[in-house]
Amino acid sequence: MSTEPSQLVDEPGRGSTIDAAAAARVSPSLYNPDLAPIRREGRRWSAYNIFTLWANDVHSLGNYSFAIGLFALGLGGWQILLVLGLGGAFLFLLLSLSGFMGEKTGVPFPVMSRISFGIRGAQIPAVIRGAVAIAWFGIQTYLASVVLRILIVALAPSAATLDTNSVLGLSTLGWISFVALWVVQVIIVSYGMEMIRKYEAFAGPVILITMVALAIWMLSSADWSIAWTTPDSLTGVDMWLQIVGGASLWVAIYGTFVLNFCDFTRNATSKRAIVAGNFWGIPLNMLVFGGIVVTLAGAQFRIDGRIIEAPADIVKEVPNTLLLVLAALALLILTVAVNLMANFVAPIYALNNLFPKHLNFRRAALISAVIGLVILPWNLYNSPAVINYFLGGLGAILGPLFGIIMADYWLVRRSQINVLDLFTTDSGGEYHYAKGVNMRAVVALVITAVAALLMAFVPAFKVVSEFSWFIGAGLGAVVYLLVADRRGPFTDVSGEPIAVASTH
Repeated sequence: MSTEPSQLVDEPGRGSTIDAAAAARVSPSLYNPDLAPIRREGRRWSAYNIFTLWANDVHSLGNYSFAIGLFALGLGGWQILLVLGLGGAFLFLLLSLSGFMGEKTGVPFPVMSRISFGIRGAQIPAVIRGAVAIAWFGIQTYLASVVLRILIVALAPSAATLDTNSVLGLSTLGWISFVALWVVQVIIVSYGMEMIRKYEAFAGPVILITMVALAIWMLSSADWSIAWTTPDSLTGVDMWLQIVGGASLWVAIYGTFVLNFCDFTRNATSKRAIVAGNFWGIPLNMLVFGGIVVTLAGAQFRIDGRIIEAPADIVKEVPNTLLLVLAALALLILTVAVNLMANFVAPIYALNNLFPKHLNFRRAALISAVIGLVILPWNLYNSPAVINYFLGGLGAILGPLFGIIMADYWLVRRSQINVLDLFTTDSGGEYHYAKGVNMRAVVALVITAVAALLMAFVPAFKVVSEFSWFIGAGLGAVVYLLVADRRGPFTDVSGEPIAVASTH
């Protein structure tokens, strides 16, 4: 099915001067202004913007809980820094390779998935990634609402009376806090990726300054001395196994983001911007993060022999109400920033990919947010079965997905991509395969997904569970390379003729 060039864009200012010949092959079932390639001229994401993505995401509350947990597991200061350094080095490589794909093609993750899975088969990875993200969007909003409840009670102690009942599993104050944060995020996202870019740029310095200040305050409270180890510190082989396992888990935490990093780098000004942003934001920023973790955990242990679980534990003990409020606000700003980038953007593009004729960025954002609300995420978070089996199972499949997509792009096609054919249903299109599905990729995913799920849930494989993301990604790549059609020819065609101007 073809369409006239003027029909390709239904939003003012999004797609001027689309080439008529290229537009004739574009299918409206695969194309809308949010899925279309971004024109190179006018892209806005600089190295600083990419750095601020990581300035926010690396310093998330979940990451602090993970890293502080390493202290509790018996790793000392230098071992924790080594864990984060090794993980950061791996992530720098993986995220740069993933980011280059977006910079070259200008398309979001669901469209990128069409290369290896086919124009219709791409719904599989897009829906898996989107489902994980929507659930975590709701859960992270709930966790942020807990911080907001603390803040509200600190400012108005009488509000504590609203925190004693339960309506669908949440108190009245809990509902007020959750809905308030839900509305804030919906408003931000309704203005598109450009507003997300500006918010991330604002939030990055705020959280860095806050966490450094919190570390200095803790250090002063501990008489400028910290405990580098605990009495239960590991040594020898056990220590090194924990270091390597911790580094692997650190990479696995970003297993979702390495898949859809192209959602952001499609707007990058150049590959150099991606490399610079990733370098300052991943390995170097992670070492700063590690220094803060070691200071917070070590200072608290020096003070009273207690191992904290998260920065929020320290914030609650800040004696000055004004400082407590400022710290809590910073944590809220951070959590919203992380949620927007990690859990809101992916389902928006996944829904756009499912219904390109009917949805745009704003509508898809609202639908994603509503789903994140109606699933009552606090009940999901408090259900080990849901977290471990549903979200854990979907998360385990992300490793094989990454391996398949990266192997196809870099090793089979050697980055030779026909961007125009990503948007056509013509049977002669390069990514039509068999009725729009590349069964070779689907078979590789099924085989390696089974292996990944076994590693995630079968006790006998517990010894390698920490490395499950790497093993899954490696297996996905190897199996796909064994079954892939390497005959080609693979063509490299720019998407500029059907690209839209960057408003992202």
